[in-house]
Amino acid sequence: MRIALSQITTGPDPARNLAVLREQAHRAAEAGARAVVFPEAAMACFGTRLGPVAEPLDGPWATEVRRIAEEAGLVVVAGMFTPAADGKVTNTLLATGPGVEAAYDKIHLYDAFGFAESDTVAAGSEVVTIDVDGVRVGLATCYDVRFPELFRAHADAGAVLTLLPASWGAGPGKRDQWELLTRARALDATLWVAAVGQADPVASGGTVTSKAPTGIGHSAVVGPDGTVRQRLDAGPGLLVADIDPDEVAAVRRAIPVLANRRLRA
Repeated sequence: MRIALSQITTGPDPARNLAVLREQAHRAAEAGARAVVFPEAAMACFGTRLGPVAEPLDGPWATEVRRIAEEAGLVVVAGMFTPAADGKVTNTLLATGPGVEAAYDKIHLYDAFGFAESDTVAAGSEVVTIDVDGVRVGLATCYDVRFPELFRAHADAGAVLTLLPASWGAGPGKRDQWELLTRARALDATLWVAAVGQADPVASGGTVTSKAPTGIGHSAVVGPDGTVRQRLDAGPGLLVADIDPDEVAAVRRAIPVLANRRLRA
C-alpha cells in the first residue's frame, strides 16, 4: 500500500490551511498514494485560540476535507479540533475517503515540558482503527507515542500500520526523543509507524513566538523491525512510501514480542 506523509506548516486560518491540504492531496494522488496523512493541528496551528475555530465533524471544515478526499480519490487523515464539554475542544483526527469514515480523539494530552494541553483540550478514550484497501491501520496523535500500550492495542486489533500525526514541541533533545520513540513503538508493537509532523515553522520561513508545540519536521516511515525506511528534514515536504503488510508477519515470527507478553494492560 502506498501512502503519503504531508509535512506542512499550518497557520491560524482554517480556510488557508484547507487550500494547502487540497494541493498536497492531489500531489499525493498523482504519486499513486492510497492515503495522505497530514499533521496534528492541520486545521489550525497550536498557539491559536482553539475554541473559536473548533467545528463538529459535520461542520464546514470537515465537510471540505471529505470533498478533497473525494476529488483526489484517496483517504485523507488530518488533525482538527471539535467542540467538547465545558468550553474545551477535542484534538481529533478525521479519517475520510473511499470506504473510510472515522475519527480518533487524542487519548494522551500533552501536559509536559511546561505546556498543559488539558487546560483547553478534553481527552479521548477510544482506540480507533480503519481499513484502507483491506489493510488495518491504527490512529494515534503526537504525545500518544510515549505510551506503548496504545500501539500494542492497534496490533491486537489487527493493525499492521499506525499513522501518527504530530505537532512536536521543540527544545533540547526533542528531535532525538521523536526519532527514538517512533522507532521504539514500531519495534515493541512490531508494526509500521508512519509519523508525520508539522514542519518546523522557522524552516518554512516563519517565526516561533510562543511555547506552543508548533513542529520540528523530521517525519518518517519506520518498519516493523524499528528501522527508519524514509525520512524528511525540518522543512516542508511530501514523503511517499510503500508499506508491505506481509513484512509485519515475518517480523512477528522472528520477534514474537506480542505473543510472548506476560503482562497486559
